[in-house]
Amino acid sequence: MFLDYKVQIPDSPGKIVRKNRGGNTYIEYEYDRTYDSDKQYTYPKRASIGRVDPEDPTMMTPNQNFLKYFGDAELPKEHSRDRRSPYLNIGPYVVLHKIVNDYRLKILLTEFMDEDDAGLLLDLACYSIISENNAAQYYPDYAFTHPLFTPDMKMYTDSKVSDLLKNLRPETIVGFLNEWNGSRNKKQKVYFSYDSTNKSCQAGEIDLAEFGKAKVDDGQPVFNYSVACDAENKVPLFYELYPGSINDVAQLTCMVDKAKGFGYRNIGFILDRGYFSRKNLEHMEELGFSYLIMVKGMKEFIQEIILKYKGKFENKRAKYIDQYDVYGMQTDRALFGDESRKRHIHIYYSDARAFSEKSEIKQMIRRLKAYLEACQGKECTFGGEIQKYFYLHYEEDGKTFKIAEENTKAIDRELSLAGYFAIISSDNLTAREAIELYKSRDASEKLFRSDKSYLGNKSMRVASEESLESKTFIQFIALILRAKIYTCLKDKCMAMLKRPNYMTVPAALKELEKIVMIRQLDGVYRLDHAVTARQKTILSAFGLNEGNVRYRADEIGKTLKNQNTTADMQEDDDGEDETEQ
Repeated sequence: MFLDYKVQIPDSPGKIVRKNRGGNTYIEYEYDRTYDSDKQYTYPKRASIGRVDPEDPTMMTPNQNFLKYFGDAELPKEHSRDRRSPYLNIGPYVVLHKIVNDYRLKILLTEFMDEDDAGLLLDLACYSIISENNAAQYYPDYAFTHPLFTPDMKMYTDSKVSDLLKNLRPETIVGFLNEWNGSRNKKQKVYFSYDSTNKSCQAGEIDLAEFGKAKVDDGQPVFNYSVACDAENKVPLFYELYPGSINDVAQLTCMVDKAKGFGYRNIGFILDRGYFSRKNLEHMEELGFSYLIMVKGMKEFIQEIILKYKGKFENKRAKYIDQYDVYGMQTDRALFGDESRKRHIHIYYSDARAFSEKSEIKQMIRRLKAYLEACQGKECTFGGEIQKYFYLHYEEDGKTFKIAEENTKAIDRELSLAGYFAIISSDNLTAREAIELYKSRDASEKLFRSDKSYLGNKSMRVASEESLESKTFIQFIALILRAKIYTCLKDKCMAMLKRPNYMTVPAALKELEKIVMIRQLDGVYRLDHAVTARQKTILSAFGLNEGNVRYRADEIGKTLKNQNTTADMQEDDDGEDETEQ
């Protein structure tokens, strides 16, 4: 499908090929090569990216492949959107429309912003889910081929998107989060699965961007982003943006207080090992909140406990938890030497994890030995990790490194702890209950994976604090929608005898994109073909069927017919005015 603007033909020597077909010249881009060892021949892999403009051979009309392979290319600032694409991909919209209605998202948003902006905000969230992109300049291409949540499905240019990002008020974001959390059931106990990430930023006008402990250090300042998720219902509840210099442990106490501010009382927190600290545990206990937190077996404070029970449960069938292929037991112990308070400690052992961790330890020792051998005869200083695993010997001058001897006792101890990990809980749970509850936090981990991989947010593409706040809010709305899609598909898969490969979120959305409406000569959009068996299976995960698709298609057709009729009337009025003048 060709887009409705022209661009320069890319300057990629050796990769651009012109092909003449049907009186037109098409541009193909060589994106890869495959070597056939049997024929000893290299086959090029090419994709058509556009059609040459007959009036200007240096320009072409691009298609969607052009955006895929030349995503950074400069596009016209304004794209003509006088008419919509004759083909509309409506499948994902049918599903997203139901989720938006079930969660009352549009109703909540319109309490704090006008209906046009609320619709555009939802469209931007859906665009990031379906297109896996968050670049504002490509949004009009999405709007050209998809139904929209804006009133009358009005299409906006990327300049309107930029205005929304700049002008979204903080009170709108705060108001939505208050209402979103205010609608939760506060009587039942809620377990928060909480996780965070950080993103590098080069923009100089973003105060949150500071040098800190980056997950992937590329030498740039970072800002932090965290999400609290209802572990049982797998629903994102609220998020935080905070400076890059603040570490996860320090921020947790603020998040706990915010949860209380949203009205949650009977709650617990499921946390990764990065949040473990005595201060955090005591703060949650003071507020009367439950917690469940992972601790690696290599941590020194837990090693003594693990070594005490080592060999007493690892091969006992009664201690085996089949669902996660681990052995587990529970004990009550004081964590810190100067306190009498006992906490519930759940110790686990995994054969697979032991093999993996032992391999890592052996590789680390080999790497350190190679480094030490290269340092022989040189004046070197060594860090604590090397001194932990090696006895270091120097020449008589005390400076020149001579030789290293393995600290076999320390290495043996490390190897003996491989495969062990612990979960600490405030509630009295069995080992099985604790790990089942902890594993429920997979939802939040999937959210963070989808944030960068499937929502296009690896780079935020903003240059101001206001745009960052706005885009993060849109990203949070997208997370709410995508989390529901993921949960419904996963639940459907669990109920099926076979788990088809099209029941992942990306594959399901791609399959639903094939549900198409076509505009006919009378200007009315109609469903192109019946829903396939595969699409019916996907739709059933959301409580939808072919009848729902046909109903939604009729609604879309009526909306766009009315929109086209209004536009035609406006054109006639304009023509009459010109005649009178």
